[in-house]
Amino acid sequence: MEEAYVRLLCPECTKDWESTPNDLPRHDTVFHCPNCHASRRLAEFTRTERDLGTLKRLQ
Repeated sequence: MEEAYVRLLCPECTKDWESTPNDLPRHDTVFHCPNCHASRRLAEFTRTERDLGTLKRLQ
């Protein structure tokens, strides 16, 4: 079975990275960018609606 990844993009510093849904908090939890430490709901860091749907479905 392939492991799913969610693509993330910081809306403030534009850092982009990937993570597995299991390594992330719930989509409605406040998340901090590892680069600039911006604080927003994790859902706002997902790159696309598909990434958000993957995150919600697999948590």
